[in-house]
Amino acid sequence: MAETYRKAGVNIGAGEKVVERIRKSVRSTFTRNVLTDIGSFGAFYRGSFPGIDDPVLVSSVDGVGTKLKIAFASNRFDTVGQDLVNHCVNDIAVCGAQPLFFMDYFATGKLSPRVAERVISGFVRACKENSCSLIGGETAEMPGLYRDGEFDIAGTIVGVVDRKKIVDGKRIKAGDVLIGLPSTGLHTNGYSLARKVLLPRYSLQKHIRELNDSLAKILLAVHRSYLSPIRHLVAKNIVHGMSHITGGGIVGNTMRVIPPGLKLSVDWESWQRPAIFSLIQKKGNVPENDMRRTFNLGIGMIFVVARRDVNIALRILRRRKEHPVVIGDVIRN
Repeated sequence: MAETYRKAGVNIGAGEKVVERIRKSVRSTFTRNVLTDIGSFGAFYRGSFPGIDDPVLVSSVDGVGTKLKIAFASNRFDTVGQDLVNHCVNDIAVCGAQPLFFMDYFATGKLSPRVAERVISGFVRACKENSCSLIGGETAEMPGLYRDGEFDIAGTIVGVVDRKKIVDGKRIKAGDVLIGLPSTGLHTNGYSLARKVLLPRYSLQKHIRELNDSLAKILLAVHRSYLSPIRHLVAKNIVHGMSHITGGGIVGNTMRVIPPGLKLSVDWESWQRPAIFSLIQKKGNVPENDMRRTFNLGIGMIFVVARRDVNIALRILRRRKEHPVVIGDVIRN
């Protein structure tokens, strides 16, 4: 019996079908700087940045981790695409960069055009919301490497910032204040611990009294983009540093921009943690230190500003209904 690539588990036709299904929506993210259509060997983006005197490109790459396991079990695939784009956008936005374009990698054992289209629709939605272009990607079908019905995704974002406007934490001094913005839940970190604690005890679809919702809806809440509030504060030139709270928690991530000789003093009681974190800690008997290192605990973004500028920052953020909270200070070691 003759062997074929399709009998080996790779369906080239399915990949071609995905491209045709997504072509129109992906094109809708293009700006005049995008010079190639999807399907080219390389994606061309014109490096023209009016108004930026000394352009510096900023890039980042990431995935969404085992949050995908919740998507598989819930048969919901559009939100993880948004998660990935927003996570990547936040990582470069805290440097002061504006996103230009995003590229994705979608890998699976057996390609389902329907599932791939739903994931990519999330990329498209988030790219539009963040004013960046989805200019290319790779869909890989690798039978035997992934379980049936499962896949992995990763993304790369490229943005630009004027060199003199880079936000890198060098202006941070003792006495500066930490202003936090709420997260929309776990975002894309801590899911391995959350699943280990919660899934043996609860059904994803069942309403949970402590959460006033289903576990699936809470755990699949989209990792929000902070690009808009970042832009508004950075425009006022009052931000000394910013941190996107991902794996490593509030202290672990914010210390990445704190100069030597300084540390954080965080008031852990200054905001109310979302119920999901309390449920995880209670049901899993998770130590407080582990909670702080694993989860964002309800704070997804931190701005570091001078004490004299705190009221200005709070007024800008409150006007935009961002619900900011002062959560601590920068102090000397």
